[in-house]
Amino acid sequence: MATIRLNCALGPDLLRQYVAEMSRVADCFVSAHPNAGLPNEFGEYDLDASTMSEQVSEWATSGLVNILGGCCGSTPEHIKAIADAIDGLAPREIPEIPLECRLSGLEAFNIGSDSLFVNIGERANITGSAKFKRLILNEEYEEALDICRAQVEDGAQVVDINMDEGMLDGKVAMMRFMNLIASEPDISKVPIMVDSSKWNIIEAGLKCTQGKPIVNSISLKEGKESFVKYAHLCKRYGAAIIVMAFDEAGQADTQARKIEICTNAYNILVNEVDFPPEDIIFDPNIFAVATGIEEHNNYGVDFIEATLEIINTLPHAKISKSEAKRS
Repeated sequence: MATIRLNCALGPDLLRQYVAEMSRVADCFVSAHPNAGLPNEFGEYDLDASTMSEQVSEWATSGLVNILGGCCGSTPEHIKAIADAIDGLAPREIPEIPLECRLSGLEAFNIGSDSLFVNIGERANITGSAKFKRLILNEEYEEALDICRAQVEDGAQVVDINMDEGMLDGKVAMMRFMNLIASEPDISKVPIMVDSSKWNIIEAGLKCTQGKPIVNSISLKEGKESFVKYAHLCKRYGAAIIVMAFDEAGQADTQARKIEICTNAYNILVNEVDFPPEDIIFDPNIFAVATGIEEHNNYGVDFIEATLEIINTLPHAKISKSEAKRS
């Protein structure tokens, strides 16, 4: 069983709140090794063994920890006092943590069964916003950051970043912009969606992303081998993924094709890549509706019915559909 550990920095009084939060969310053992208080002006630690053992034993009686010890300032006397104080106490029980898509910027953002709608801001997208494209091409990055900031202030829970433009070195632009975002806590507090049709640009963004992002997107368009390769890399970078309903035969345009491609992709991801199913987000493609063209008449229904089937048959998978508009 894996263990997550809080060690050093603080004494038991100040460390307790973090131990309690870690205990609440960790699906593994929790280990805590506080200092014997904070150092005094001489760099020495004044918390005596009796007081320290009393404070940390409360963690054990409250069911917060599996392993206890001491760090800076702790002596053999401190460790013995802690061992005596917790002798016979039951270790923390590992909680049942529900499977949810758990994203983060500087702050955590979970998508669970009670999440009715997630708003993704797409204004920082060169392919979808003429204004953002102009700012980036003119290297007006600070003004481009204002677009992201405004989206978050207006309620965007995730911010999409796309640098796909023929006149631009997308990899360099992505890295530069992502590094700027990282220094803006009012933007970087939300998760980032790293968006590109080119893996080298996606990977550049992932290397500069704080927290847990979303990759937009991967698909079976280039075949299973490439799909598996990129899925493994996304997993390695700790990212959730949007999977397009696309394979080597083309984009899914009917209900049957949407379900077929998404089911195939899901089985590969979960059974072969061991990708967390709660981090899979499908985009089943909604084509143009209300065009007046007869062959388009069922596009809307096909999307809705396919979405329902995916949700009912592919456990924990999510559905995404967003369309950037130029402005």
